[in-house]
Amino acid sequence: MASDIRTSELKSPIDIAEYLFRRLHEVGIRGIHGVPGDYNLVALDYIPKCGLNWVGNVNELNAGYAADGYARVKGISAVVTTFGVGELSLLNAIAGGYSEFVPIVHIVGTPSTLSQKDGMLLHHTLGNGNFEIFSEMSKNISCAMAKLNDPHEAATLIDNAIRECWVQSRPVYITLPTDMVQKKVEGERLERPIDLRHPPNETEKEDYVVGVVLKYLHSAKNPIILVDACAQRHRVLKEVHELIEKSELPTFVAPMGKGAVDETLPNYGGVYAGDGSNEGVRERVESSDLILSIGAIKSDFNTAGFTYRISQLSTIDFHSHYIRVKYSEYPGVRMQGVLKKIVAKMGKLNIQPGPKATNDIAPEHQKISTDQVITHDWLWSRVGQWLQPNDIVITETGTANFGIWETKFPQGVLALSQVLWGSIGYSVGACQGAALAAKETGNRRTILFVGDGSFELTAQEVSTMIRQNLKPIIFVICNEGYTIERYIHGMDAAYNDISEWKYKDLIPAFGGTPHNSKTYQVKNKQEAEDLFTDKTFAQAEVLQFVELYMPKEDAPKALKLTAEASARTNAKQ
Repeated sequence: MASDIRTSELKSPIDIAEYLFRRLHEVGIRGIHGVPGDYNLVALDYIPKCGLNWVGNVNELNAGYAADGYARVKGISAVVTTFGVGELSLLNAIAGGYSEFVPIVHIVGTPSTLSQKDGMLLHHTLGNGNFEIFSEMSKNISCAMAKLNDPHEAATLIDNAIRECWVQSRPVYITLPTDMVQKKVEGERLERPIDLRHPPNETEKEDYVVGVVLKYLHSAKNPIILVDACAQRHRVLKEVHELIEKSELPTFVAPMGKGAVDETLPNYGGVYAGDGSNEGVRERVESSDLILSIGAIKSDFNTAGFTYRISQLSTIDFHSHYIRVKYSEYPGVRMQGVLKKIVAKMGKLNIQPGPKATNDIAPEHQKISTDQVITHDWLWSRVGQWLQPNDIVITETGTANFGIWETKFPQGVLALSQVLWGSIGYSVGACQGAALAAKETGNRRTILFVGDGSFELTAQEVSTMIRQNLKPIIFVICNEGYTIERYIHGMDAAYNDISEWKYKDLIPAFGGTPHNSKTYQVKNKQEAEDLFTDKTFAQAEVLQFVELYMPKEDAPKALKLTAEASARTNAKQ
């Protein structure tokens, strides 16, 4: 067992738990998600004294989803679980964060170092004396591990883990044994903030890559810009917008990049997702002779079933740790520095205008009456007309996520979805985390669109929203089950059906009152239109919950195309 640091050796002694939570406060975290357990209870006592708020979630999986949503709004988050049962319940959410480049600090309260050394038969273990099994499970979905078993190295390990979480934009795993919580470390270190900067590119290499990119950019006849999720995750949106505005090139986003670009810019053209794109977008992107692809994640659902028709010979890829120009790759060159120099040096470019994104509703869908059902063809353009600048919009994997592709956002709207990992139920927990982050940063409206099937997986997290006095607007799309899975396989199969709940009745059951919440039931276009034009509803002064009824077999065109492609991929022998 590691020896203590003598207090006399420290200029400013501080407990390890306090040091950890003060570092989290330093990087902007204010809300700590998680579930209490006996191995983390003493550590949780330090949260209020460090200027932090304990959220307290219904279960660990929801806590992880909430931490994910919080991080996407604020830049980084933290979640605390207990050893074994708690941390394993969280793993699905942490894997999603790793998959989608979301920086989450996962802190696990563990048995004492002495208990671990002696291999004691403790609760929450497998009964075999092995205390490393669970950390090994987290190893492949964490970009750094910090086991705080020794006071001599604890502060260094904490600082390194938080730095790696931020720089790599992925989860990290920290264990805090019960006997280490109150051990002392050097508090004077807190006077020096953790250095979260990326090391700059080698100047000679960076300049060479910039020169190569500019050569192809100046010779291109109709170049475009395509922005994806990693532009957000790796914090280059400032450089991206400078490129978009100065170049005036037609600009598009991939589904995972939705919300990364100011959609009010005159050169914004919409969402490109291969065959899932609208006709004008698909033709313009695929006819381009040079695509500046920034932060691409070319997964199946992000490309409408791998239906991109873009040649690598006409693509320049910008990534967090390399640049690829056609088939030539330049490792170790980060996109941020390269984009800055391209903007500074690019000069005049050849521009062919692209399509303009709108929220216009097609004439055949414009009629509104009480006898007309709500359809996806009408809903998502109408949502675009209703949204306000700086809203946070969360969409569940399924009809909502595919539908939002056709919504043109006002300026400053942030979109959250989990296109790559795609864990159904994610969006409800993410809504809690996003709404808390919004409350901390200025009370932006937080709006959730989730299907009834997905909602049933994580519905209880609405109770945390009520307890924390959060005010999201929640639309539950009531369409009798798992629509996206129906289109992949089993349209009428029983396994795609769900129990039909009285969804809005859950709000009072979860602690909602007329003073802190309001519920609605919307079954036709007229009722939906009345809601969208209701000024009180738009103000979002309390939590608002809407049952939004839609036909069972109605779905956005992009979902249908992607589901067909997914079914073909699944059937390959």
